[in-house]
Amino acid sequence: MSRRLKVLISGTGFAGQGHADAFRGAGAEIVGIVGRTPRVVQQVAEAMNIPHAGTDWDAALAECRPDIVSIATPGGAHYEPIKSAIAAGCHVFCDKPMTESAETAIELRDLAEARGVKTAYAASFRYTPSVLHARQLISDGAIGQPTEIECISHFNLEREIPFGWSHRKEQGGGRLNNNFTHTLSIACALVGERILRIAGEVRDDLGRAPIVEGVHNFATRRNFIPKDLDDPALEWGESNVEWSYTVMAQLESPMADKPVSVLFKHGGLVPRFHEDHIVVYGTEGALYIKGHYGSGLLSHYGADKEWTPRALPKAIAKSVPDVKGETELCWHTLASEFVRDIEGETVEPYPTFAEGAQYQQIIELIRRNQNWTDVTGLA
Repeated sequence: MSRRLKVLISGTGFAGQGHADAFRGAGAEIVGIVGRTPRVVQQVAEAMNIPHAGTDWDAALAECRPDIVSIATPGGAHYEPIKSAIAAGCHVFCDKPMTESAETAIELRDLAEARGVKTAYAASFRYTPSVLHARQLISDGAIGQPTEIECISHFNLEREIPFGWSHRKEQGGGRLNNNFTHTLSIACALVGERILRIAGEVRDDLGRAPIVEGVHNFATRRNFIPKDLDDPALEWGESNVEWSYTVMAQLESPMADKPVSVLFKHGGLVPRFHEDHIVVYGTEGALYIKGHYGSGLLSHYGADKEWTPRALPKAIAKSVPDVKGETELCWHTLASEFVRDIEGETVEPYPTFAEGAQYQQIIELIRRNQNWTDVTGLA
């Protein structure tokens, strides 16, 4: 293209600033940023040298006339800005979860398709270097036909983290929206994108959280944990969303004769004993990746019956963006693919609103907890 693509950002916190950096890294121009609080959005705009700062999204769309909008707010605040952006003919880059419900996610997917705009859905940890390496090894037949995947994580989050959007279903909170979206995307990237079956259960083992003023940046919310949780003046908000889940899935894989079984086990509030990990098993071996999103060391179990660490191939290492943080690295990768696609280059398929809407439907199915069989009457 003859000019740089213009990007308008929704959200001023960790994600908003991260998206802005990612699109700048992809060669786009950040023309504006919108947030809820005038003082905060002005400070962020000045610090990041962004020309337009405001609190009115529709006014920013009209003034900035962006080619792309980047949605970096909690999921419950996605629907209206995305709908307005699609109506304005903008391409949309949206962080997970896509929206707070399957109904609104489906509507936005259909509106984007009808308007002919491109979309990107940032369930983006599929772009960690070790996941890319594992995908290449599986494709090359290093483990034979893939048969099974397990994704295990325990976050040990503080129960006293101040009450906010992460505690409420209608605001896009919950561990399915903010953890499972990534691991499901990783599993699909590794063995195949077609999800055949799903079953699962969830548990809210938190109950409530203290209400504290002044929390703006999600990444620094721990700094606001009250020192005296027994203070009678302290107010509490109620959680209505899951903090732990167990999900089973079957994925169709072009590399396997049978569906690949997948286990997703996540405890948001419980401590880990061994490392969080992702393991892919096959008919002739296995791959182990350390870390809840597969960002750690990759080891291969092959014909020698030994687990052997495998170095990252030079081609993958060369392609990794030179940024700090695995979250930022993955945003940079997806933003680059999105920009290149909009500019007419040929790119590998990436997650779009099709996946975003599908994932929201799956999350609602899991939350219904209708997978149990009552066996109390059996002899």
